[in-house]
Amino acid sequence: MMEYNQAWLMLVHTKGLGISRIKKLLTHYESVENIFHHPSYPPKLNLPKAVQNSLKNPDLKSIGDDVNWLEKNNNSILTIDNDLYPPLLKNTDSPPPLLYITGNPDILLQPQLAVVGSRNASAVGLTNTQSFCTDLAKKGIVITSGMALGVDGKAHISAINAGGKTIAVLGNGLDVVYPAKHKELAHNIAQNGALISEFPIGTSPNAHNFPRRNRIICGLSLGTLVIEASVKSGTLITARQTMEINRPVMAIPGSIHSPMAKGCHLLIKQGAKLVESAEEILEELTPLAQSLSLQIQEKLSLLDDKTVKSSKNPYIKDENNDHQVVLENVLYEATPLDEIINNSRLTAQEVSSILLILELEDKIRAMPGAHYIRI
Repeated sequence: MMEYNQAWLMLVHTKGLGISRIKKLLTHYESVENIFHHPSYPPKLNLPKAVQNSLKNPDLKSIGDDVNWLEKNNNSILTIDNDLYPPLLKNTDSPPPLLYITGNPDILLQPQLAVVGSRNASAVGLTNTQSFCTDLAKKGIVITSGMALGVDGKAHISAINAGGKTIAVLGNGLDVVYPAKHKELAHNIAQNGALISEFPIGTSPNAHNFPRRNRIICGLSLGTLVIEASVKSGTLITARQTMEINRPVMAIPGSIHSPMAKGCHLLIKQGAKLVESAEEILEELTPLAQSLSLQIQEKLSLLDDKTVKSSKNPYIKDENNDHQVVLENVLYEATPLDEIINNSRLTAQEVSSILLILELEDKIRAMPGAHYIRI
């Protein structure tokens, strides 16, 4: 019998197997390892002959590059049958059955905002990107984007410089850095969040991959912020995909004379929220973030007895102890953020992230001047 990771890698390399057929196979055979080497497959599974032949006689050489990549430090895979697969992404119409990850897979469960915009952003657009992403990252929101030139790259850099976390979703295998000039940025993202892709190792970037990449960006996120976009752009495709999964789209307005503002104005006319500050974005995301927090707490409670088997099939650690430490240092009178950080002995980023969750759980309230009060 194949090992768990081998079996999953074989599935995603098998042509003709989409998420629907994979779910049927998992339901019928109960585990991914049991899917292979059968002399025949039931007609109800509706598997094409070519797919059946691939499952009967799996070619392990075809996953050699993936296996070699997985053996390297900081690399892992996350599969849709894992209890800690991101619930927001899993609830979309076509979640990727397997994600390749370089970096910390735990980050995928944290509250995220998709930030998208033009590759040829204006100076104003880049300034807005830096300002919004810096403020949101300091509040504990993970900035998720596609590592493209322009707005994407500035969003990632701003989150990192603010001491926050960021996720880059790529339209190619994780052994490839695209665009090439973002090689250093890719390394920094892996150290301060994660690089992820649904594409096997060795996959080159091409135009057909990016709409698929974009559905993951918005699927992971509580909502999507559009910084700048022309009327005909991939950015508006991502915004539309966000609307289709009933997540909020927010757009920053600009000059009526700027081509890069016309896409944002079109989205606002179609129902996107006009935003002028990070605070307005946090207000928009709060209801869904609270729901996400409850879902993750429920999953963690079910996993209390599970331990980390290996870095290749990770379970995130239960951070309830850190949450309790932070909560105990928030008084029933206005407590300065610096005091909470000093007394909890956690990093500023850890405290900011936990405070956001505690606020969403209605355990504390943010006050003016970076103060918090327990309620």
